[in-house]
Amino acid sequence: MAPSHAGPPARRLRPRTIVLWVVSAVVLLAIFAVVWVGVRGLLARNELQGAVPLASKVQTQVLAGDGAAAQKTATQLADHAARAARLTGDPVWRALEIVPWLGGNLSAVRQLAAATDEAVSDGVQPLAGVAGTVRPQDFSPVDGVIDLKPLVAVQPKLASASAALVSADRAVHRIDTSGLLGPVRSAATQLTSALDSASNGATAIDNAVRLAPAVLGADGPRNYLLLFQNPAELRATGGIPGALALIHTENGKISLVQQASSADFPHYASPVLPLPVETRGLYGDNVGEYIQDVTLTPDFPRSAALASEMWKRQFGLEPDGVLSVDPVTLGYLLKATGPITLPTGDVLTSGNAVQLLLSEVYARYTNPAQQDEFFAGAAASVFTAVSGGKADPVALITALARAGSEHRVLIWSAHKEDQSVLSGTTLAGGLPISTATEQRFGVYLNDGTGAKMDTYLHVTVGVAQVTCRKDRRPDYGVEVTLTNTAPADAATSLVPYVTGGGSFGVTPGNIKTVLSVYGVRGMQNLGVMRDGKVVTAHPSSNAGYPVTALSVELAPGESTTLHFGWLGTAPYGGRSVVQSTPAVHADVTNRVDFSCESRLF
Repeated sequence: MAPSHAGPPARRLRPRTIVLWVVSAVVLLAIFAVVWVGVRGLLARNELQGAVPLASKVQTQVLAGDGAAAQKTATQLADHAARAARLTGDPVWRALEIVPWLGGNLSAVRQLAAATDEAVSDGVQPLAGVAGTVRPQDFSPVDGVIDLKPLVAVQPKLASASAALVSADRAVHRIDTSGLLGPVRSAATQLTSALDSASNGATAIDNAVRLAPAVLGADGPRNYLLLFQNPAELRATGGIPGALALIHTENGKISLVQQASSADFPHYASPVLPLPVETRGLYGDNVGEYIQDVTLTPDFPRSAALASEMWKRQFGLEPDGVLSVDPVTLGYLLKATGPITLPTGDVLTSGNAVQLLLSEVYARYTNPAQQDEFFAGAAASVFTAVSGGKADPVALITALARAGSEHRVLIWSAHKEDQSVLSGTTLAGGLPISTATEQRFGVYLNDGTGAKMDTYLHVTVGVAQVTCRKDRRPDYGVEVTLTNTAPADAATSLVPYVTGGGSFGVTPGNIKTVLSVYGVRGMQNLGVMRDGKVVTAHPSSNAGYPVTALSVELAPGESTTLHFGWLGTAPYGGRSVVQSTPAVHADVTNRVDFSCESRLF
């Protein structure tokens, strides 16, 4: 038998070679994953950047009532948002989110894209659809009557869209941006700002549409007391109530049925409604005894209830609610109505409203009753123009939105179901309400001059936070700058009714202001500095809020900066904002320079 010839022995892969192959494969997969994610990340960024201008565009088109254009733009916006969400939501992307440092950025980008997609598909597109069926002109009064049917018809869609935008906004606020790369953090900030604006706007519209039918008398006649707050003599929610009016609504028809002035109300011997001890301690019994002082407290629902009770006692009718506006608001509304001729023959315009109502009137009329009559005539004339349908609806909505955001329009309802909708909105005028993502402070000003000098008071307000302690509890600083811009010869060039003539112990021409600054509930009050030096102030509390109160008197041309300090209860990464009395000249920045060296201890 011939011998067999076996083949060469099989070569075995050495363990080292296997390891090299495995490592090489892993490296290749890692490179592929990084490249994959990098390319898709760049594409997603481009999609989100392309969505930004479209978001502003669709908002403009919705307000303009151009439904067809709004729907087209919303569709384009939705395509960008959906593609960004798909690009950042695949398994490879999600897998790399576990990688230290890189993962946090990838997770943030995915969440930003998902929130944008949710906001656009469930919020912006439905709103654009509403704009396609209902125009702002549909809500304009015709002969004093507003057709309520369109309001009722669109309410469910508006409610759904508003809820979607609020949900997306909250999702973005939950993203931890502290350790992110600069571009990612910048994108998060930009998107957060856009969603804040969109959700706030949608919520405001939804609330307005939910309230409007009942307020306008769809379920029966209503009567509302209108307070005309005069910021020439500041009160916490705006100014001294000088002129008042009663508005009647029924089946969409609005009519002005009665006017009055503060002179028509007596001094009540005791508060017309019970006052909390803290309210009495900070603002005195005057809050409940004089119609001119009901707005001393920053709690507008309480002010409104007091004013309503006083109206009931004086005229025998209990209002269904209270509305408040100021001359600055009238100036905004005049941009929508155009110039209006007053009973006196004066022509009131958006450009001269504040000057005429808060300065010239005092030089012209020395009798307070004549001044109140002038204010009442101006308010009635603007009201007649708006209720008569003479205002451009888009401009009117813009004007009311601006005034509302500045806390110049306030509303309280005696009906619990209506008040529950108002509660927490800028229109409610309540004390600052903080959330898990926002610490909200309050700065409130009351006149201490006893005159009308606050037309010359310039107010700048801001807030900041810094973390300096080992336990990471942040310090907060609320900064208030007050400036007396009255002329140097104000004591003689201005009439005594404006300067006070020294009647309340204030030198003519000077401005005395009582400040009450509210921290967040639970925070520790650290005191106050004035122009860099610690000063004595009155620490107090109100409804659980820590409060610092003090008085400041400024001569013409004089300015002062006050810094109020607060210590937070726990580490916090959200933002801080401040709401303030809407003075004639007010600048709320919400941002001031603040460092560990400048904080109060």
